[in-house]
Amino acid sequence: MVFASLEFLTLFLPLFLALYALAPKRARNGVLMLGSWIFYGWWSPYFLLLLIALTVLGWLGGMAIERIDTRRPRVALLALLIAVNASILFWYKYANILVEMLNEALAWSGAMPLSWQRLVLPAGLSFVVLQAISYLVDVHRGTVRAQRSFIDYAAYKAMFGQLIAGPIIRYDWVARELADRPFDRQGFVLGARRFMIGMSMKVLVADTLAPVVDAAFALPQPTLADAWIGCAAYTLQLFFDFAGYSAMAIGLGLMMGFRFPENFNHPYLAVSIQDFWRRWHLSLSTWIRDYLYIPMGGNRLGVYKTYRNLLLTMAIAGLWHGGDSWNFLLWGLAHGLALAVARAWTQAGWLSLPRLVSRLLTLLFVMLAWTLFRAAGFDNALTMYQGQFGLNGIALGETLSVMLRPAHLLAALLGLACVMFPLWHPWLARLRPGPALTWLAGLWPLAGFVLSYSLIASRGAVPFLYFQF
Repeated sequence: MVFASLEFLTLFLPLFLALYALAPKRARNGVLMLGSWIFYGWWSPYFLLLLIALTVLGWLGGMAIERIDTRRPRVALLALLIAVNASILFWYKYANILVEMLNEALAWSGAMPLSWQRLVLPAGLSFVVLQAISYLVDVHRGTVRAQRSFIDYAAYKAMFGQLIAGPIIRYDWVARELADRPFDRQGFVLGARRFMIGMSMKVLVADTLAPVVDAAFALPQPTLADAWIGCAAYTLQLFFDFAGYSAMAIGLGLMMGFRFPENFNHPYLAVSIQDFWRRWHLSLSTWIRDYLYIPMGGNRLGVYKTYRNLLLTMAIAGLWHGGDSWNFLLWGLAHGLALAVARAWTQAGWLSLPRLVSRLLTLLFVMLAWTLFRAAGFDNALTMYQGQFGLNGIALGETLSVMLRPAHLLAALLGLACVMFPLWHPWLARLRPGPALTWLAGLWPLAGFVLSYSLIASRGAVPFLYFQF
């Protein structure tokens, strides 16, 4: 079950909200926990059992860490719990590819390959593990107190609004709201509006561009036009798919009385690669900073170790995304190298580029890196790069010329308008809107939601891209 599906919109969400509203205030965490378990178990009862097991492990582990007074046993227990969580994630993400590599080596040596049934990555496991690690580390640091109530902790771990693809909610951000939060008309209306905006982003832009992306990345010899249309379409698809999910998650949180932090801040308007990571997937970038980069020494241990830490943290971020290929590791290393180069450039005091040029160069690098991120494998990425550098011709190929429709152009233009809106906002703010524009501003999310619902009913639900991570 996904947010942009008839099952969720017409069955699960109305029933859940009705039970949540009717439940006594103190019982709402229990309703949230059970509702979230039903939502998650819709995919697979096995996935639900794994989620519950990780929840029990984190709940007991947090209380055990807090009770240990001496540092060495406390750190040892923390390290063990982190290792268990990370190992489970690594197993599901990389067991398939490691067995494939082993079987290739066995075949090369003439031995029989291993019999292996491919593992399916449980939805949202990456986010569940990062939340568990941040909670345990924060308990160890004394930032938060260990949660004594299993229901309250399980409600935090399983919140269906953000369980599958974030934002990565830290326990500290919602600890007070788990104990006492409002459930009122204002929050519900604001949350519903935000949910509708997120659904419009997902369905009207991301899902409409998805066939163009799939077709472009499947071409055996993409031309320059093919490759860049596919790359640009994926750049918009990924943002509107993921940012749309985050907006829907934030909206669902508001409807229930939670205030989740923003996860995106106009990343494609970044003026540097550092600025990009201050705007893209904020809950992940701040997690990497607070739980990897700074504990490794950050920029406090000299130039060499600073660059080492940048490369290592981004490589780990790439591994966190990956599973089916090593492309994600290469993507992370590319961003780590770009961060190191940008830092060296700034510290050397070299010429600062004009803001527009910096913005365009940053976006160009991000798009080239997205090619590696989206490609099915390294060979597929090389094929796309050949097209992007014009090695297969320039003109639009027959496949894309036949499949492109006005709806794809409209979705791309809508996406570009939304991306560019912050640059236009100061000019638009000087205009005095009339009653018609005021009504339009208030009602367009509802109109977008109705259109999105119609499209879902006609073409079916499309999973969110970050479900595979």
